[in-house]
Amino acid sequence: MTDAHPAPTRLYHNPRCSKSRGALELLQARGVEPALIAYLDTPPSVAELRELLALLDLPARDLLRSGEDEYRDLRLADPALGDEQLIAVMAAHPRLIERPVFVHAGRAVIGRPPERVLELL
Repeated sequence: MTDAHPAPTRLYHNPRCSKSRGALELLQARGVEPALIAYLDTPPSVAELRELLALLDLPARDLLRSGEDEYRDLRLADPALGDEQLIAVMAAHPRLIERPVFVHAGRAVIGRPPERVLELL
């Protein structure tokens, strides 16, 4: 899978996260088998993160996990940091990316709570 042509139906997934597992179970129960992207093992590129944010219709800050140690250590609460800086940080530190993110039919949603993924079906 390349950044230029990611699967149309995909789940940015962390199998150790209960919310991510719950979202996958909800999708599979409805016959949806998204391409699973283990984003901690294969971090999305800057271009892929830009695409995700466009599909989510969110600013970069809304995709950040503010409870992670890296968030504090990298001083990401600084409001002066713009989208491009935050996107670069998420590409370098994928643990900072909110999860799960479900992409389907040209739209995306953060699966928190997991039932939100059903909004795209």
